[in-house]
Amino acid sequence: MEREKIIRHLDGDYSQPIRDPLWKHIYLSPALMEMAASPPFRKIGGVKQLGVAHLVYPGATHTRLVHSLGVFYLAKRIIRGLLASPQAPEVSLEGVKAFLCASLLHDIGHFPFTHSLKELPLESHETLTARLILGEPLASIISDKLGIAPWICAAIVDEDMDARGRDEIVFFRRILSGVLDPDKLDYLNRDAYYCGVPYGIQDTDFVIDRIHPHPEKGIALEASGLPAVENILFSKYLMYRTVYWHRTVRIATAMIKKAVYLALGGGILKAEDLYGLDDEGFFRITAEKDCPPFGLVRKVAARELYKTAAEIPCEGSAFASLADLGQRAEAESRLAREISRETGLALKPEEVIVDIPEKINFEVELPVLLPGGDFSEYALAGSVFSAPAAENFSRPLRVLRLVLPAVAARGLKNGRDLVLKNLRGDY
Repeated sequence: MEREKIIRHLDGDYSQPIRDPLWKHIYLSPALMEMAASPPFRKIGGVKQLGVAHLVYPGATHTRLVHSLGVFYLAKRIIRGLLASPQAPEVSLEGVKAFLCASLLHDIGHFPFTHSLKELPLESHETLTARLILGEPLASIISDKLGIAPWICAAIVDEDMDARGRDEIVFFRRILSGVLDPDKLDYLNRDAYYCGVPYGIQDTDFVIDRIHPHPEKGIALEASGLPAVENILFSKYLMYRTVYWHRTVRIATAMIKKAVYLALGGGILKAEDLYGLDDEGFFRITAEKDCPPFGLVRKVAARELYKTAAEIPCEGSAFASLADLGQRAEAESRLAREISRETGLALKPEEVIVDIPEKINFEVELPVLLPGGDFSEYALAGSVFSAPAAENFSRPLRVLRLVLPAVAARGLKNGRDLVLKNLRGDY
């Protein structure tokens, strides 16, 4: 009876249309429409999904808000398909409502460049999202209009929260964040659409038609659907190669990260100053505060970008030490002194930047449903994308870049040697 009630809810209670260029009509319930009109949700309409990627791809100005609507749309389709299966776990109507609410609100904790700044001492966007869900005005809308407990919605987004013994929360978490999650299916398609590139396009209907509930992992995939996952993994690689980690995008992002890192370390900026900002607010506070490193942000806004002085593949243990931002800052200071001697330019500490991309997680831990009804591990189901193969995809993308003002980059002839000397400790 509960399952039938949920199906009736999913099929009949979402009647308010929002027009989306990617998925066409997205239908919300009246309560979720009110949620979408709330200040916390409207705020992410001012946060670009791809940060500074519009410097390379002018169409990439889509926001966290439109992405969140797309995630809700796909989450609703996925849960509707899973609950039609006899193997679906027992879930409640309250849990399904909370899951769909979480899918709509999952990104409201984002401030500008959140993912690019995750190495800094800042709270995760999931933690910030949960806090906003449990605060006003969202908590009242969720409890009064949706008729559910706000903490359930928050706990689905923030896995550090206690699930209080409710297995369905763990189930919903696995759907919202996994190999075939609605977040990934939307952002790959949406980012490709707005950037005007073909690499991220997914056969979303095919994927959703071939997923099944799994007791531990949330979702399993029919063996016939393996090409869909392979397409997602290869698309992710191509999007990183051509869009997310495009050289210009990485340089602009590295300049912003260096400015924020120095401002936080110097006490000019507090973490709380960033939370709740949209892009306009971020550029405004960096323009108003008297902080030399914020000149980097102003240069990005004016498209006066630094240039690459050296590129080195991130291979070997020597590069591991630079994952620590403190050690990286020390290396940058040493490089600033040496480059100043080499070029005759008096470089400031913020004018030498070492950019190292984080490791990419190409998830392949997805159960595969075999024709006989048994489950197999993805790596044993005949796919070319084993875990080592996925690791090989990320290796060539990780390149250390020494980034300098244009005049210094032109005047430096041995940037690669200087970086390697610093990594060896020959200084």
